[in-house]
Amino acid sequence: MTTAVQNYLDQGLRGLWYPVLASWEVQSAPVGITRLGEQIVLWRNQDGTVQALEDRCPHRGARLSMGWNLGDRIACWYHGVEVAGDGEVKDVPAVDRCPLVGQKCVRRYHVQEAHGALFLWFGVTDDQAPEPLIFPEELSDSESYSHFLCTAAWKCNYQYALENVMDPMHGTYLHSSSHSMAEGDRKADMALEPTDKGFIFKKNGQIGINFDWVEFGASGAYWMRLSIPYKQRFGPGGHFWIVGMVVPEDNDNCRVFFWRIRKVQDWQRDLWRFMYRNRLEQLHWDVLEQDRIVLESMAPDAREHEYLYQHDVGLSRLRRIMQKAAARQLAEREQQQGAA
Repeated sequence: MTTAVQNYLDQGLRGLWYPVLASWEVQSAPVGITRLGEQIVLWRNQDGTVQALEDRCPHRGARLSMGWNLGDRIACWYHGVEVAGDGEVKDVPAVDRCPLVGQKCVRRYHVQEAHGALFLWFGVTDDQAPEPLIFPEELSDSESYSHFLCTAAWKCNYQYALENVMDPMHGTYLHSSSHSMAEGDRKADMALEPTDKGFIFKKNGQIGINFDWVEFGASGAYWMRLSIPYKQRFGPGGHFWIVGMVVPEDNDNCRVFFWRIRKVQDWQRDLWRFMYRNRLEQLHWDVLEQDRIVLESMAPDAREHEYLYQHDVGLSRLRRIMQKAAARQLAEREQQQGAA
């Protein structure tokens, strides 16, 4: 793999939908974020629909996120220039008949709001149309499953966060003192099983005991799915499901999203949600904190000094998938720039 491909991959693969914020984080005031190295502003219009633009005023480059929400548009704090959700300049109040008015000078991002999160489409090229975004069953079937979204900012490259989930064996060690991962063998043979959307990486001969398997899927977004067996005292719903996604902010920071899920209906749903808020949520944060501490302490170039073994087949497969995608995307972008 060339340095150019790795540098591209470090900043974030494209041609994907990414969760960028929890829904509750965008209300009336504009919100500025950095994702995939790009500065973005989000706000809700008068209907409550989220709009997203490049966070740059076309006049002098000030951050639009520092301005005012006018509903269907956002006004720059610096000189009041008003830009609509499609990137078109609607008014320059300081000047009559300004030539900026009517021009689309700012990049617009496609937005979907689903399952308590805001998703943005990052195309390989500026004109690439968004692909369908298909969620795993545990999120899409809201009648059978109930979830809580947990999101946190981690000071590490997003690939470290993805690879951490694609590593069932670490639960037996790193999380051995947790409420749900103290059981199971501390030695296992691993197997990789292809699926129609990706692959499953699992422990042979040990299912339903610990963090025993994880699935990688690509269906408009990259996601990881796993389940952890829960004892009856932790409430109804059987296994505890987790669907995880990660979005890069820049080379050294990312944002993780984990949906924590149980298969519950009717009164059991109310009981599960009560137990989660009052007994389980902090236990889950404690487990996630263990992951964060380890990943943030790793050197940025840790991959250059690895010695992988059989338990790492899953993350090796994930790396190959992402490296091939990065090389293809980089070539496509270079071809577009050459044509221009």
